[in-house]
This record gives sequence, C-alpha cells and structure tokens, in this order.
Amino acid sequence: MEVERRRGAAAPRRVVLLADCQSFYASVEKAERPEYKDKPVVVAGDPERRSGIILAACPIAKQFGVTTAERLGDSLAKCPDLVIIKPRMQLYIDVSMTITRIYQSFTDLVEPYSIDEQFLDVTGSLHLYGTPEALARMIQARIQEELGVYTRFGIAENKILAKTACDNYAKKNDSGIYVLPKEHLRETLWTLPIGKMFMVGSRMTRHFNAMGIDTIGKLAETPLEKLKQLMRRKFGKNSDINAELYWRIANGIDDSPVRPGTHEVAPQSVGHMMTLPRDYARLEEIKVVLLELTELVCQRCRGKGFMGHVVSVGCMGADYDRPSGFSRQMKMADPTNVTNQVYRAAVELLVRHWDGMPVRKVGVSLSQLSADDEYQLSLFDRDREKTMALERATDAIKRKYGDATILRAVSITPAGQAQHRARKIGGHYK
Repeated sequence: MEVERRRGAAAPRRVVLLADCQSFYASVEKAERPEYKDKPVVVAGDPERRSGIILAACPIAKQFGVTTAERLGDSLAKCPDLVIIKPRMQLYIDVSMTITRIYQSFTDLVEPYSIDEQFLDVTGSLHLYGTPEALARMIQARIQEELGVYTRFGIAENKILAKTACDNYAKKNDSGIYVLPKEHLRETLWTLPIGKMFMVGSRMTRHFNAMGIDTIGKLAETPLEKLKQLMRRKFGKNSDINAELYWRIANGIDDSPVRPGTHEVAPQSVGHMMTLPRDYARLEEIKVVLLELTELVCQRCRGKGFMGHVVSVGCMGADYDRPSGFSRQMKMADPTNVTNQVYRAAVELLVRHWDGMPVRKVGVSLSQLSADDEYQLSLFDRDREKTMALERATDAIKRKYGDATILRAVSITPAGQAQHRARKIGGHYK
C-alpha cells in the first residue's frame, strides 16, 4: 500500500496502523521469565485456589485449546502442565506505556484503544521509513527486541479497516502484518461471515442471519434504506442509527481521526462501584464501604480538578432472581469534592432508600461537574480551605506511597475493603 499523492490533492490518503500485542499479559510474563519460553503459560485470576478466569493464554497454551475468558479448571483439564501466573497489572500498564512511547517515536498521532491495542496514523511520517509494511516490520522488531512482546499490524486508510485487517488477517499470517485496501473489500472482507465483522457479536449475528444477511458483503451491498427497514421491523423505530453504523462498518467507511487525547476528554461523571466479598446486612457495615467509595471518588475528582453538584448512590443485592436495592441521586447545596460533605449526602440517600435487604454491590458517583478553582464561600463552612488543603496533602502522600498508607479507622474493621482494594488495579492485583 502506498501513500496516494494525486496532483492538486489537498492531502495524501491516510495510512493508519492498528498495532496489537499478541497474548499481551502472557507475553510480558514470558519475557520476564525466560524459563517459561517453551511452556504453555496462562495469566489467571486466582492460581492458588486453581479457580478464576483465564485473562491471557500464550500461543503454546492455545494449541491445547485453552482460550481467554474460560474457567481455569477447564483449561487445566485440556492442559495439565499449564503454567499459571497471577496477574501483575501494574507491570502490564508500565510495559504498555513503554510500547506507547516507542510508537510515539515514529509518529505523534498515537491513540490507545486498549491496554494492548493502539492506533497509529503514520501518514505524515511515512516518507521517512518507506512503505507501511516496512515501517510495521521496523516497529515490530524494536518492540520484540526491547520488550520481548510480539506485535501484529493491520494497515488501511482508516481506523475501522485497520482494526478489521488486524483481527481477521494479521493475527493469522506468519508476518503478523496485513494491508487491507478499501478497493479490495469485495474479495477480502466481504467474503467473511457476518459474525467476523467488528461490533457484531453472537446475538447480532443471529439477528442478521434471520434477516438473510450471512456475510459482511451481503450487509455492505444492502441499500441503506432497506437495511433500516429490516432493522426497524426487528428492533423498533429507533434503530436507524445502528443500521447506518453497521452499514458503514461493512463498507469500510470511517472518517474519525487518530486522536492522541481521546481518553482525556472531560468526564460527565466520576464514580466507583464495588462488588463486596459477602452480603452486607447491617447499615453500619454498608456505611463503611460507602465512605471508602466516596473518598475514592472525591480523590479522583480532586486529581482531575473537578467538583460535583449531584451525588448518586446505588446498592444491589446478590439474588438476581429477586432483585433488591436502589439507585438514587440528589443535588447538594453547592458543588464540592470534599469527602465528608459528599459522604453526608450519600448517607442521606442510603438511609432514605435502602430497603433493609442484604447488599452485595455498592456504587457512588459525582456528576454535574465543574472546575474546582472557583467556588462559593459559605458562612457555615469556614474551615473549607483548611479541609481542602488537608485532603490535597493526603492525596499527594497516597499518590507517592500508595492508597493504603493513610486509612480511616473504619477501614481496618471487618467491613472495610480499602486495604484489599489498594493492592489491585482494575479488579486485579498489581
């Protein structure tokens, strides 16, 4: 694929890469532990208890039929010699950030898609490296040499086609690199089953099959208005947007730019939800978790420079057949990110709406956010400046030494979860 330079054209055709790290968590572990190079390795939630879910499986493990997201016990039945490693999320984050910096040495247009996938727009820098394939091989070799992680590359003129090229072709060929020109979709992408299309899961596959659409090509060649009619019959009158989305994906149409700051957009709300290790049936126990979550939410708001006007609290029981719980919100008198102020409002919601049934999941969030550099002074809150300074100092200590360095006394009671949670990132141990 060459960058198209037409005489008089305003800009060359874009060249976008989707870079994907193969079996990322497992690859990082094997790079850190060379003794496992030729072993079937998986990263799983709880190796000690031989339970949990497979988070990543190396290619050798996959040869035994081991798959991501299956139960560890099922994997061991397929491969008794499986090497099981407990996840180290902080390590994976650090390696991912190092890989991002490598990408950024080739182009300043790098957009993370997930911890192991990133988009690169190399249109402006490609002339320094030759063809897109040559550039992909260069990046691939550098990451392999420096970090021991193998990367695959889908190459196309936009993000959706680059993702499609990587998932359906680059991951399955020896080079790990595949170019998908838009003008060749008829003999490539359109021949694939509809279930292979990006954003089409098993349920949507069944729906499309019921409409007589069993390949991506059939979807792409269905007139948009007819597709809208089909989806209206199936899903109701509000399905036109989804119909157009699927039609555009099938036809490889995507105008969205590669944006480095995509995930830095100001949030609409900041929240935390926690599934508890057991049922909490007493109000005082629930209030402990509510305080811990409120502190986390306010800490994040302070770190981002926001305060919230509306606090929301949700509680849910463990019995899905007989759902119990509530989700309610209230507007506070003034926006704030001071933990104790938000906590008082959260407790008010809890006391007012909790039905007394055991709780297994609790969530707190702040919304209607505004910048925290301006706020209304109050005659009834003279210590606000002092309180905010104390909380900022506490936040700084936690950032440097960890969230468990300073704890409220209630967090060391049996109901407290802060110490346990401080050892995790995204639900997995650091």
